[in-house]
Amino acid sequence: MDRNGVLVCAPLECETLEGMLSSMDKAKAHGADLVELRVDAMSFGRVSEVEELIRRRTLPAIVSFRLNSARASRRQNDKTTCLQVLRLALELDVEFVEMEHEVVSHFNINELMEKRSSSKIIVSRHLNGDKPCKEKLGNLIALMQSSGGDVIKLLVEVDYITDLAPIFQLLTSCQVPLIATTVGDRGLIGQLLGPKFGGFLAYGSLEGAIPGLPTLTSLRQVYKIEHMNADTKVFGLISNPVGHSKGPLLHNPTFRYVGFNGIYVPMLVDNIKEFFKVYTSQDFAGFSVGIPHKEAAVACCDEVHPLAKSIGAVNTIVRRPTDGKLIGYNTDCEASITAIEDALRERHAANGEARAMDASPIAGKAFVLVGAGGAGRALAFGAKSRGARVFVFNRNFERAKALADAVSGEAIRYEHLDTFRPEEGMILANASAVGMEPHADKSPVSKGVLGAYELVFDAVYTPRNTRLLQEAAQAGAIVVSGMEMFIRQALHQFKLFTSGLAPEEFMRKLVLEQF
Repeated sequence: MDRNGVLVCAPLECETLEGMLSSMDKAKAHGADLVELRVDAMSFGRVSEVEELIRRRTLPAIVSFRLNSARASRRQNDKTTCLQVLRLALELDVEFVEMEHEVVSHFNINELMEKRSSSKIIVSRHLNGDKPCKEKLGNLIALMQSSGGDVIKLLVEVDYITDLAPIFQLLTSCQVPLIATTVGDRGLIGQLLGPKFGGFLAYGSLEGAIPGLPTLTSLRQVYKIEHMNADTKVFGLISNPVGHSKGPLLHNPTFRYVGFNGIYVPMLVDNIKEFFKVYTSQDFAGFSVGIPHKEAAVACCDEVHPLAKSIGAVNTIVRRPTDGKLIGYNTDCEASITAIEDALRERHAANGEARAMDASPIAGKAFVLVGAGGAGRALAFGAKSRGARVFVFNRNFERAKALADAVSGEAIRYEHLDTFRPEEGMILANASAVGMEPHADKSPVSKGVLGAYELVFDAVYTPRNTRLLQEAAQAGAIVVSGMEMFIRQALHQFKLFTSGLAPEEFMRKLVLEQF
């Protein structure tokens, strides 16, 4: 058990005895404190195989048998088998035996409970499609506890990230040890943040194949949940999709490096307005905002920095500690434009070209922008502020026109992107998602037209070297990766999160070495 009482558990679902034992060894190597042996997943012929599994376990274990699992429901006399397995686990003094509330309610298990030695009983309930409020959840837990359980476990199907809020409240106030297993991609933060709110354990998977479960490796190495406590401040990326984010790999080690008690997690959010209506606690202290929420985030803030307001897009939100108000910023604009300017200045200096240091190297240039979302707006306003002539391409022409009008630029229909060549030495900036993993084979423009550009910038940073950048480099253009923008905006963002702390050398080194 970790020093803060948080257990990390790996659920194991293997058909064979040897498969279970092998997975148990892997879980141990990856940092699990205990395993849940889901016996209903096994294709065993005799209960003696389960006995061998329990006797040969290399980690403390939870033995469970779910009556409604796919395999158990196909097995004859599954209820009888369930009771045999649970009785055997208690006789062998397994650390935890999980009993479904249905089993506890419909069978006389008092005799089993009385005969146990040191085994702890977990009473579980699967809430499938039923998401009661905190009060009803509390009543359900009281009912489950009255059946004799030492630990209560709820399995919750998560349709929206807001479904987790009453679970966190319940974890904080519950008087008995409580496990909340949140199922589905939108339930990921249920496991990452459960320990902060008092959860008895956190589940982690071996290979990341279970939706909603972080891997054991990420729990131990990225999030280090053993360091979490009730005072830990929560930060995260609000986005959809969110799986591509490198933010946790950067912010979490940096929090630890500067001694700041915080955790940064991915938040798969469908409706940002509903998210902020539900998550109002000071525990949720700051947010990065990604696709497609940057524009909608403006209306969610109580106050918006003038630059972000003029751009019409927010990528950073901080909850002010004094009054809880949400303050919106845009760190994308300066990050992207200065990355482009510095790359141009470096090339000009290398070529021995004399330039006025106070003038922007993009002043007067044609700035070709692909994408009119939040990142595109930041680039467009940044380019305009430096005196560039902005041309906007977007699949939705009306959005392109609205952005072009806002920066006194020109909107051109997307299908003309490959033939647009009014001059040589232009700047191309991709602010669309084209080329992002898992579609890394895509590029917003054809290779043959890249010779018209002096510099090509791609806001996509997964992968770091996109197809667009590879082909631009082959065409002789200066290339600027979205990773440079990511580093610069993250530095500013981290300062906002921590009121000034931002070790630039550490963060830059971490990104370049690990990403």
